[in-house]
Parts: sequence; structure tokens; C-alpha cells
Amino acid sequence: MIKLLFPVLFVFLCCSVYGQTPANQHLLITSGNWVQDKNYYLLTLLEQDKAANDLLKNDTELAAITQKKLSDLQASITDCKDALCFTGKLKFADDEIKAISARLTALYAPGNALDKLVKTQLIPSGTYILYKQSTPQALLVKAWEQDAAGINYTIGVYAEGNKPHYPMVDSISYNVNANRYATLMYDCSVTLMGDVGKTRLFFEPSLQAALLYLQINERNDPANYEPMVSTINKPAVERIKTIKWANYPYSNILVPGAGPDNLTSALSAEGMLRCRLAAQQFRLGQAPFIMVSGGSVHPYKTKFNEAEEMKRYLTAALHIPESVIIMEPHARHTTTNMRNCVREIIRYGIPVNKPGIVVTDKSQTDAILLMAPRCEKELGYVPYKLGKHISDTEVEYYPVFEALQINPTEPLDPR
Repeated sequence: MIKLLFPVLFVFLCCSVYGQTPANQHLLITSGNWVQDKNYYLLTLLEQDKAANDLLKNDTELAAITQKKLSDLQASITDCKDALCFTGKLKFADDEIKAISARLTALYAPGNALDKLVKTQLIPSGTYILYKQSTPQALLVKAWEQDAAGINYTIGVYAEGNKPHYPMVDSISYNVNANRYATLMYDCSVTLMGDVGKTRLFFEPSLQAALLYLQINERNDPANYEPMVSTINKPAVERIKTIKWANYPYSNILVPGAGPDNLTSALSAEGMLRCRLAAQQFRLGQAPFIMVSGGSVHPYKTKFNEAEEMKRYLTAALHIPESVIIMEPHARHTTTNMRNCVREIIRYGIPVNKPGIVVTDKSQTDAILLMAPRCEKELGYVPYKLGKHISDTEVEYYPVFEALQINPTEPLDPR
């Protein structure tokens, strides 16, 4: 039986979110580990759904794969001498991914546990919406292959030291060339064996390894501030239900963050100026909400969060009520400022057919106007549609449902 629902976290759907007008509500499932759920949502569903869980655990071919992963992990503890030996045992090999894909295809049948999970949870979540043209059976396989690739990517960056997309802010925390690094990887494998040694699910050893590596790197960013709907965004979410949207030309004023260039400043000058521009537009009645977007990004390993500091500045210095401000505290780039705010629009029940307005400085406005190719390259799609270019500091945008897609190569801000 599926357990632990995201409190009041909505994805708006009409039977399926794919290509439909938003109508009813769908609750996302949680394992209690937000980093896992946001990165590898299919695996969370397979953990939490008892019928699907039992189907996988009782399959002899998947059981053999599980035992092989556990045996490799145990053998690495006694046999491995270098760090890459430990991590290599925990990644999914190409032939393993293919074998599991074939087995999921064979196990899938109309009306069975996997079919119900895909149709009632996976598809309505929108988290694998880029595969919307696939059959439910094929979508299950593609979601699995995405999660497996995402796990391998996380291990590659946060255990092996591979370069992420943005090395200056997202890199591993340790020197992989130091003598003690192999010892750290050994210690991780010993700890992991104690955690998963009795598992019967084929993906658990690799999944828990990826999560452990993120944890020792202090990279639990996706979990920060969650559950936002009942904490930092609660006043604004409650106010959404009272808004008469026809009274405003825009649904929201989006303010992308700008991190400072040092570890002691909480908010950059650019961030302050963007907030002031947004406050001006709010006081003109342009929109009922200001959305501040930005994670803990600049400089590397900063303890300050762009969205939180902008909210603090808006309330304390500019006297904007807290119930007006929606925080989006996870975005690490301008592309994901846009994407993540679209996600909150969809999940919080803000009208998707009403434009928002991005308010920022001229240089970033110019960048947003030309950002579609960058989105295609980094995300695989453009998570918004631009409207009118109103001024040097203002541009309209519209939500796009593809924004709900998990990004498997951005483990610090996947969903």
C-alpha cells in the first residue's frame, strides 16, 4: 500500500496531465526522503506500492540481479584497492539496465500491479512527461532507464569526481586524488552494506549509494525547505484560493536570484535591485504574487539561499507582506528559475492560462529572450513560452507542462 503523501502538493490534471487542461488534483507520493523522491520518483513508487514491490521482489530474474549487486558490493570491501573500484561496483552496467528493462517489459500486464502504478501514479505525476507519446508499458521502461542513468550520473559526479554541468558551483566536495579518498570510498561501501545487505529490490544498492554520496558531499539541496507548501509558502498558498485573477494582468512577478561573489554577503546588489523592481510592479497591481527564485548556489558551498534572502529583503526592507511572496529555493541557473516557478504555478493551482512576468535587470532579460537553445541543450525542452517583451527589465512568460519533467543530470535540483 502506498504511504505518505506530499502534504497538499498538487499536480493539476484531467485524467492525464499530458496535453490536457488542468482540472483535478493529484497527490505525489513520498518515501520520506525528498532527495530520493525528486531524483528517482519511479523508484520511490516501486518502494512504496506494496503490490508492485512484491511483484518485483518475487521475480527470480530480478532477484538474481539483486544478489549479484550485493555480492559485488561485499566483494569490493575485501578486494578493491582504489576508489573507482568501489564506485564501479555500485553503478548499473549497460547490460544490467537492459536486462532489467526486458524484465519490466515481461512483467507488465494489463490490470496488474505495474499497470496500475503507471496509470494511477506515474503518468498523473507528470514527472516523466517527456515520454508522453509512449505506451504505459514503454513509459515504465523509459522511466526506469532514466532513473538508472541518473543514479550513475550522481555516482560519477559525487563519488568519482566527474565534472557536472556547472563545475564552479556543483562539483564534488573532496579531492579525488588524495590518498585518503580511497579509504573514504571503502568506508562508504562498508556503511552501505550494512544499510542494504538484506534488500530484495534490485535497485536499492545503487540507489542508496547515490543518496549516500550526495549526503557526504553535503548536497541534500532538493530537500531544503520541504515541504514548502506547509512551511515557507503556506501563507501564500492559502491566499491563492482567495484571489480574483481577473483583477490582475499577470498571475505572478518572477524574480530570478543573483548570488553574491563572496561567502559573507547574504544578498547581492543585483538581487536587491531586482527585488525593488518587482515591488514597484506589485504596488502597481500587476500581479497578486511575487515569486523569488534561486537556490544556495553562488559562491561554491554558500550557506545563503537566494530566494530566502530576497524574501527577507522584500518583507523587511520593502514591507511586502509575507502572504504575497512565493519562494522557489532550489533553482541553480536561469533556466531552472523559469522551470521551477512554472512547476509551482502548476502545483499550487495558479491559473496556467494567465501569463506571468519576469522582472529583472536588463542583462538577464536579454539572456532570457535568447535562452531557448540553452534550455533545449540542458533540459531537453523549453519549460515556458515567452510573451511580450515589455521593457528592458520585463518580459512575459507562460507555463508549459513539460516543466514537470525530472532532470536526471541535475541531482541538486531535479524536480
